[in-house]
Amino acid sequence: MSDSEQIRILKRELKIKSGAAKRLAKEHKLYKKEAGDQQRKLDKLVADNADNVEEWDIKNARKMLDESNRMITDSATRLGKAAEELQSTVDSAKKHLELAEAEELLNADEILKDTTTA
Repeated sequence: MSDSEQIRILKRELKIKSGAAKRLAKEHKLYKKEAGDQQRKLDKLVADNADNVEEWDIKNARKMLDESNRMITDSATRLGKAAEELQSTVDSAKKHLELAEAEELLNADEILKDTTTA
């Protein structure tokens, strides 16, 4: 495999893995927001329990909150794996001087910074 072909492949991998990590970071943030919304809804239902709120409504709200929390864990795991793969590809790309200022590499570095705060 020629050097230029290897660089082209690395750029493509950087773009794909950056997109995946970015999407998973966004998904993770949305699940965290959803869990917060579900928690507020559950808290309101429990507080309103004296006003004849159905027990089923509270039980259902707890189930929804549990599901949101499971999705947070799942998305965090998938995001961590995607970030590790992206970091590995970034490390490989940094070994090629031709890619030092490549847009794909700079974008991947930025996305890695964002995923660590997700």
